[in-house]
Amino acid sequence: MSPLRIADREFQSRLLLGTGKFPSNESMRDALAASGTEIVTVALRRVDLTGAKDPYANLLGAIDPEKYLLLPNTSGAMNADEAVRLARLAYAAGLPKWVKLEIHPDPTYLLPDPIETLRAAEILVKEGFIVLPYINADPVLAKRLQEVGTATVMPLAAPIGSNRGMATRDQIRIIIEQAIVPVIVDAGLGAPSHAAEAMELGADAVLVNTAIAIASDPARMAEAFKKAVEAGRAAYEIGLPEVSLHASATSPLTGFLSEN
Repeated sequence: MSPLRIADREFQSRLLLGTGKFPSNESMRDALAASGTEIVTVALRRVDLTGAKDPYANLLGAIDPEKYLLLPNTSGAMNADEAVRLARLAYAAGLPKWVKLEIHPDPTYLLPDPIETLRAAEILVKEGFIVLPYINADPVLAKRLQEVGTATVMPLAAPIGSNRGMATRDQIRIIIEQAIVPVIVDAGLGAPSHAAEAMELGADAVLVNTAIAIASDPARMAEAFKKAVEAGRAAYEIGLPEVSLHASATSPLTGFLSEN
């Protein structure tokens, strides 16, 4: 499998993991290891950035920054100003100058706000952040964000935590076709087969959280997603056969049946 390149970094794994909803930090660490991931997203509203080592917000202490790129995300931000403030705070606290930009003010569907996302991306890119924006599967917005200078685009497959799979497949296909930066399919992937489908379509990577975190065995589920991502990417790189409406014999038809 070819490496994934984002900005100036290369990664061997094309599976990114979120850190929410795990029953314990131990199960999260086991899942991260089993997944083979190299990029781990951390919601800034769930961690202690003060250095006070709050035992109830010790998520960062459970993730080895030597093994994983910590990708702060602005989940919970209601507008561009809040997202930018969170990104700046994370960088000031010593986290990488990378940010998964999330702005979703709607509490029911958690759909990202396209206008505020574009505004925040413009600000953060100018400040030197490596910006990975979470967006609706909107090809026009994806192009605008790439023009602004984001390092990736991260269209949703389905609403966060819905496990519905590639509900936005047709729009994501267009985004991939037009992309000049990596396309990372994010949110709604509830089964390894969903991840494989995204990779077969040509996505550069996928981000998974809920399906792994709530599994009865997160580590085994993480390994299943790892294998699915690898299989889907291999199939894409090799090239899938064309779909046909007609049958095509897999064995040559010979004349032996009519022979004496």
